Amino acid sequence: MNTKVKAGVLYSGGKDSSLAAVLLSRDYEVELLTFVFDESRSVPAIENAAKELGFPLRKIPFAPGFLDETADRIVRDGHPGNAINEVHKHSLALAAAEYEVIGDGTRRDDRVPMRTPAEVQSLEMKYGVSYIRPLLGIGKKEILRLAERFFEIAYGETGTIENGDFESEIRDNLKKRGIDYTPLFPVNHEQSLVLKKKLVN
Repeated sequence: MNTKVKAGVLYSGGKDSSLAAVLLSRDYEVELLTFVFDESRSVPAIENAAKELGFPLRKIPFAPGFLDETADRIVRDGHPGNAINEVHKHSLALAAAEYEVIGDGTRRDDRVPMRTPAEVQSLEMKYGVSYIRPLLGIGKKEILRLAERFFEIAYGETGTIENGDFESEIRDNLKKRGIDYTPLFPVNHEQSLVLKKKLVN
């Protein structure tokens, strides 16, 4: 009897990570991994999305102090790109420490977050893992077509959708420090959240 290898899939509750998880589930035993800066943060919308997909969800906290480091870098750079890439890199490292196979929903058209081929090779060699990105060869149009075939999806700007995007906790951190985060982040940045899995023939 062949047993599927367990795969830890970075999960935000959005259409991309949900689609990646469904595609990977054909060949792997998928566990969804949502990363948070604050361990006490509740993620009911992500929990609901995971339940709809039928995969177990784990909430994994980053090390204390990492949120301040991330927010500081955004202020220093004047944009979130490098910081979000670093958060993604940390997420993969934490997943790679526990799973033989890791995956996420990064797409061909993504600029952030995105790992270079050299970074992927380094990650796989360092941890002895396989890093799989099932959406990497698919364009935005087809991802949207597939996602809307499988899921009922809500869309909205960052901060209006309760998904696992890293930005909400970062923005709250900056706000508490009295820093206006508005000019640091792109405007009209659309996010998605899976509400329900459709019955597909």
